[in-house]
Amino acid sequence: MRVLVIGSGAREHALCVSLAADPAVERLVCAPGNAGIAAVAQIEPVKATDPYAVAALARQVDAELVVIGPEAPLMAGVADMVREEGIPVFGPDAAAARIEGSKSFAKAVMSAARVPTAESRTCDDASQVAAALDLFGAPYVVKADGLAAGKGVVVTDDKAVALAHAEDCGRVVIEEFLDGPEVSLFVISDGTTAVPLLPAQDFKRIGDGDEGPNTGGMGAYTPLAWLPEGCVDQVMRDVVTPTLKDLASRGTPFVGVLYVGLAITTRGPRVIEFNARFGDPETQVVLAMLETPLGGLLCAAATGKLASHPPLQWRDGAAVTVVMASAGYPAGSHSGDVITGADQPGVFHAATARNEAGELVTSGGRVLSVTAVGSDLPAARAEAYEKLERIHFEGAQYRNDIAAKAESNQVAVS
Repeated sequence: MRVLVIGSGAREHALCVSLAADPAVERLVCAPGNAGIAAVAQIEPVKATDPYAVAALARQVDAELVVIGPEAPLMAGVADMVREEGIPVFGPDAAAARIEGSKSFAKAVMSAARVPTAESRTCDDASQVAAALDLFGAPYVVKADGLAAGKGVVVTDDKAVALAHAEDCGRVVIEEFLDGPEVSLFVISDGTTAVPLLPAQDFKRIGDGDEGPNTGGMGAYTPLAWLPEGCVDQVMRDVVTPTLKDLASRGTPFVGVLYVGLAITTRGPRVIEFNARFGDPETQVVLAMLETPLGGLLCAAATGKLASHPPLQWRDGAAVTVVMASAGYPAGSHSGDVITGADQPGVFHAATARNEAGELVTSGGRVLSVTAVGSDLPAARAEAYEKLERIHFEGAQYRNDIAAKAESNQVAVS
């Protein structure tokens, strides 16, 4: 099988490593890729959000499966164009990708499907925002309606901060705050059949103890020993199945991975958000635990054959990833800092490049995802941080407490 992966982040690096390990994948191409992905896949230049360019590249490399990683190409209709060429695609069309691209659309789907979620109001002006903030009270939850690369959400007790974020975003969704620990669940769908992967937990804030501003994610771990028994089955029944049915009824069946962001509240699981693609950095730990060949799984979803795919097989133990970010992130980032020690298994590249001297350098905010698998969570966590200590670049920042509460059994649904 010849596979083309679209994207250039740590998520795509993890996808490429797993696809390269699948004996059925005979050729692997990634576009535009990054310095780390180049070690496992052929790199081709392309503008990922250009449907015509991606479709032309898919024809050029004779792809039998196209896997679209980031959300922006999905919203731009890349999957639509490639499908028109008769090439199977793992990733929803632009209409179905609105489940991520528009928070208000996602809320409309959840309402129609009677999905348990936070109460919300969609606001277009300052007076509506102020009224919604007063209605729900603190902590205030303000979400940009459109794509924001994982950084469009503010959760704050400061009303002035909430108002300022809403003003910066334009159209926003204001929600009630959901208590309880958060969970990320990836669900593979062919539009009719859906299969859950291992649930994971990620860490959005930049600093230890969940301090500081939100980021695209600073680390993750799986599995979740504290998750109530039967929770995944409940989410599949009450959230995923009705959501996929509603999307299909709108003429936009969802083919790809539906990311279900959940709060495990005292009233049960509640949906925080949907995404239309694999999350980063949760993908790194979930795929590290997957024994089932990835190429066959994604191809089965892309071709409507998921119902006949064998049950998924998982490794024993646990996986942990810790993100190393560049100086100034998330407000900004620093590029060109030389990286050493990154040539270790399980180190996935997000924002890296090669300088004129051929050295590996930083090229953006979240630079590397340092991932390890261990016999249990403490072992995986220890190995991830040991790997991290061998990696160096100027101004590197990372959290020291990824999975620490889970390791000490301090995560619980109260």
